[in-house]
Amino acid sequence: MSSILKRNQKIAPQKKTRQEHAEDALYREVWEEVNNEKTIKFIKKYQRHMLAGALVVLIIATGFQIGVRHINNTRIQTAERYEAAVQTVDANTLAQFANDASGATSDLALFQAYLIDKDINKLNQLASDGHTRDFRDLAKLHIISIQGDEMTSDQVKEMLSDMDTKSSPFYYTAILTMAQKYLADGNRELANKWLDKIINDADAPASIVSTATTLK
Repeated sequence: MSSILKRNQKIAPQKKTRQEHAEDALYREVWEEVNNEKTIKFIKKYQRHMLAGALVVLIIATGFQIGVRHINNTRIQTAERYEAAVQTVDANTLAQFANDASGATSDLALFQAYLIDKDINKLNQLASDGHTRDFRDLAKLHIISIQGDEMTSDQVKEMLSDMDTKSSPFYYTAILTMAQKYLADGNRELANKWLDKIINDADAPASIVSTATTLK
């Protein structure tokens, strides 16, 4: 504040004397020594904690690198095993791989095993225990296409309930399947309600709309 007033009053600042410069230098030297001494004391006091912390960071970093390598190696091995299983064109080999694998790769292998031997038990397993929603829904649609005539409308509706959302890639297929079930049972009134749901939906695929229009 005083320096600002002095500038406004056009008062030139006083130059420091040689003694004042010497006092400033001595003050800085003492201050640096005090700080260095405090730093040394701090390090001595907490050196064990600092060393332990550094070791923890080193262990975590090393573990992360090992984990990344392990994950990459596991993915490569899984891909190689899947490729080998597909090349065998053997349902049992693919089913065994599906049991050992996880995620969408496991589901895909199990579905491919079904396509080879047409064992509906594989579809039932995929529908109930599949790792991914898309493959579970796909399996349910195939089960309905095989056993739909033996199922009631309520049973079909219950099995398709998970697909009653546009977040499912089989949303419109499920609606069309439900309409076809009602038509097969002779209930045209309810069938038309499901068909109208497709026809009046601007987002519905053209092929699905065309089929719905024909059925109505």
